[in-house]
Amino acid sequence: MSSILESVNKRTQLVGQNRLELLLFKFDDSQRFGINVFKVKEVLQCPPLTSLPKLNSFVRGIAHIRGNTISVIDLSAATGGKPIENIDKSFIIISEYNRSVQGFLVSSVERIVNMNWEGIMPPPTGAGKNSYLTAVAELDGELVEILDVEKILDEISPVKTEISKEIDEQLTIDREQQYNVLVIDDSSVARKQIVRALSSLNLNIETAKDGREALDMLKHKAESSEDLSSDIPLIISDIEMPEMDGYTLTAEIRGNPKLKNIKVVLHTSLSGVFNQAMVQKVGADDFIAKFNPDELASAVNKQLSL
Repeated sequence: MSSILESVNKRTQLVGQNRLELLLFKFDDSQRFGINVFKVKEVLQCPPLTSLPKLNSFVRGIAHIRGNTISVIDLSAATGGKPIENIDKSFIIISEYNRSVQGFLVSSVERIVNMNWEGIMPPPTGAGKNSYLTAVAELDGELVEILDVEKILDEISPVKTEISKEIDEQLTIDREQQYNVLVIDDSSVARKQIVRALSSLNLNIETAKDGREALDMLKHKAESSEDLSSDIPLIISDIEMPEMDGYTLTAEIRGNPKLKNIKVVLHTSLSGVFNQAMVQKVGADDFIAKFNPDELASAVNKQLSL
């Protein structure tokens, strides 16, 4: 376990190279799952949990770790499986998503693998709208499932998506203009959150589920345009996506004469100084940590009012 913890603390050099590292884990002895190492703060043997009244049924309890109180979510139960047994022999993955820290209860933690986003594929089309997957990957002849953690967290504690009245009154965007905006995110829940948050701005919003799909869409639209920014002035893109991540997509946009003037706002659950450096490196116009509707609306307002 110590080798895994040491590895978790050293993973920043792959950002922007269309690569990622997955921490592999299981709920039982069969299916492997993966979570991006950049979301992981540490991995621990599950400590004693304190049960509190009125907790969501998927929250197995509260852990007290180094002075912090952290909710521990049973990932198996939260995705429709059986609750994890033998908690004292299980592990928790401490992760940071959307400005909050939580623990994910899993039966076992295996290892970290280095992969290219091009090898991470969208879920099978037959997975259905109730699927908890954002992507799948083949490893050692087996399928690794990458969970839609944003969907899981939203079902346990839904995020606010309405812009506050105070911020809404400060926005200067011309709402009669009906700007075209492309929203890119591999999580269907995240896409819906963004659309709801921006609904009062009267935008025409198209969506794509990953960078590859978005780039193909943009190139197709650019066939009849010399400067696509006159038609699509703004893109809001996640960073972590199968096939092509948001950094690589931004670099591709900046390198294409017909696309280079489109404003790009990176909107992600990743955080940290290295993200700010990558924003400048690939030429994105802004970076926002998920999910705050006021900050998102303000960023959109800024880019469309320039």
